[in-house]
Amino acid sequence: MKKCPYCAEEIQDAAIKCKHCNEFLNTPTNQGGETTLPWYFRTSTIVIAIASIGPLALPLLWWRPKTSLSWKISLTLAVVILSWGLYQTTLKSLEIITDYYQLLNEL
Repeated sequence: MKKCPYCAEEIQDAAIKCKHCNEFLNTPTNQGGETTLPWYFRTSTIVIAIASIGPLALPLLWWRPKTSLSWKISLTLAVVILSWGLYQTTLKSLEIITDYYQLLNEL
């Protein structure tokens, strides 16, 4: 017998759900025995989110339980630096387009 981590009542060792508080005791597992992550913590989802919305997807990375702190910090720095570079490139492109249109207006 073991104690439920939620209500502290005694339950069987093989229990998946507490009969007293109805809480699930184990996280879902796949066939290999590894715990599965929710879809929003999967690597592919985080990569797509960062590619789509950039730094706005960083909370997904930071809340992901399987990523180490050093990876989180390095990926955050990479995303911020890349975003800053793209921002600067966009500003430069807008400046060039503005100059081009001013040149066309003079003709």
